[in-house]
Amino acid sequence: MDLGEAEAIILADNLHADWLLIDEALGRNIAKLHGLHIVGLLGVLLLAKQKGFITEVKPLPDDLINKARFRVSDELYQKILHSAGE
Repeated sequence: MDLGEAEAIILADNLHADWLLIDEALGRNIAKLHGLHIVGLLGVLLLAKQKGFITEVKPLPDDLINKARFRVSDELYQKILHSAGE
């Protein structure tokens, strides 16, 4: 876990935040140990579609994977697309 993730966890804990946006596995596990509610970027995209802010989820992670080297397991990728009805 890098310094930025550690600081985000500490800040969310100190502020009693409702949610912490974090994708890295170790950071997610530590945040859960602190009792924080977590969501990842793909979860935010799914919620955005459900709320009508975006019409499609698939193009966004595809761009992240291809242009920004965003890493996601095939299983999670397919699960998010299925949940989005895509």
